[in-house]
Amino acid sequence: MTPCVELMNMPRAPRWLGIAMIVALATGCGAQPRKTAPAAVPSKPAPEAVTGKAAAGKGDPQARFDEALKLMKGRQTKEAREAFLALARDFPNFSGPFTDLAILQAKANQPTLAIDNFEKATRLNADNATAWNWLGTLYREGKDYQKAETAYKTALNLKPNLAASHLNLGLLNDLYLRRPQEALNHYREYQRLAGGDKLIVTAWIRELEAQLPPPVPAAATAPAPAGARKP
Repeated sequence: MTPCVELMNMPRAPRWLGIAMIVALATGCGAQPRKTAPAAVPSKPAPEAVTGKAAAGKGDPQARFDEALKLMKGRQTKEAREAFLALARDFPNFSGPFTDLAILQAKANQPTLAIDNFEKATRLNADNATAWNWLGTLYREGKDYQKAETAYKTALNLKPNLAASHLNLGLLNDLYLRRPQEALNHYREYQRLAGGDKLIVTAWIRELEAQLPPPVPAAATAPAPAGARKP
């Protein structure tokens, strides 16, 4: 699996990559599809160049960041984690290193460390949709469903077309908050944004549609009788 990455960004700068938090799809012959907790998969990158002055004795932050990304993409997890940790220590005002360090920690099943670093990333850059989306899933896994909802909605407020957050909100509303109509709305939006019908999500949509009452048709407006006085 290709790692999810975010380019280094200056504090409060609206620079991020969308991390797709999507479900593992598994179907059985003749079996009803079962909703499962999401697993992380990469989204399409949208890189932005980052300019910054090299700090004395610490090197060029972008060059170091690029090297850390290579390690991450090459699945050299230990080396990548050490590189991002060093970047976060040397350049504590950048959101990106905290984000990618937290991604590695989340994948290593270290949720407490990951949450701490994702929260640092959002404090440094409140527009970091990547970090908010990951936080939503980590909060959900910790059974803090209200914080999870807030985090996912924050990601969508920043990036309304982030398909992964719609899917995550669909799952949250469907499985945990028991709001079938809201879940249905987010599943449908995910399908629209994903650029094709995912069969498992289509099955969930049909399941919810079968549970919900049919929409009430709009009342037809009768034409006014000829010669009637308008109010």
